Amino acid sequence: MKLIVMGQQAFGKAALEKILQEGKDEVVAVYCAPEKEGKPLDPLKEYALELNIPVYQPANFSDQETLQQLQSHQSDLMIMAYVIIFVPEKARDIPRLGSICFHPSLLPKHRGPSSINWPIMWGATETGFSWFYPTDGLDEGDILMQWKCSIDPDDTLGYVYFKKIFPAAVDSISKVCEMYRTGNTPRITQNESDATYESWCRAKDAKIDWHKPAQEVYNLIRGTNPQPGAWTTYKGQVIKIFDTGLASHVGNGPGTVHEINDHGLIVNAQNGGIIVKRVRPENDKKVPVSEWITSAGVKVGDVLGSN
Repeated sequence: MKLIVMGQQAFGKAALEKILQEGKDEVVAVYCAPEKEGKPLDPLKEYALELNIPVYQPANFSDQETLQQLQSHQSDLMIMAYVIIFVPEKARDIPRLGSICFHPSLLPKHRGPSSINWPIMWGATETGFSWFYPTDGLDEGDILMQWKCSIDPDDTLGYVYFKKIFPAAVDSISKVCEMYRTGNTPRITQNESDATYESWCRAKDAKIDWHKPAQEVYNLIRGTNPQPGAWTTYKGQVIKIFDTGLASHVGNGPGTVHEINDHGLIVNAQNGGIIVKRVRPENDKKVPVSEWITSAGVKVGDVLGSN
């Protein structure tokens, strides 16, 4: 088949690498998001250019010139791997077999851009990814295939994505292409009664409320590690908190530093505490919490999140 690969960043590059490694299909074009001023070259674009694969970065897929450009490739299928730009039906339907899109959740749950953060933050024990037939609705098309994995009690966003979803999703590209080659492309209708939609997980969503149960605080930190990073304040400065653990003790005073030991510092929440191991002080890099304790003069009895 003649393929168009559309995507960006590490997953887009890995998708292209996988297709070329298989050697069963020809990639006739790569489409990336437009460049952002001051940002490094997108890994997918950089890799495609190294291999002399034509790269296109239109800002609008409804533009007639862009549509004609897509038609000129005479492609069989467009694989949409990590796409954040809206691509309308008239563009998606140009390849002979249409387009197929990747989404890192078990659709119809967690439609939207931060679909791995939210299930972890809300204490889910399972997630996965879907390949679906995109429509003009956000992540609403019929499903081609899905893959499931566990969210274990201490898994972070970074671990779930890079150690579980990412490698399995890259491997699945071979299966997706084979399904199209053989004409075995089932369509499973999404159950709208199970559908959820969440927007971007932003910094405002990652603020720690130490009055909440320790498990909820722990889930929030796990689900925002490494991005956007859970945060609190100390003496008027924003402190992002990353690697943590759960403490079973019940201390007095939400946000109060209960203990400082070799493992880090323990901060009180409701019905338990959080063992903080790595932080990022405002306008600084990530450091072991012991380093921050020394530099900031943190003491038992100090309160986080009070201002």
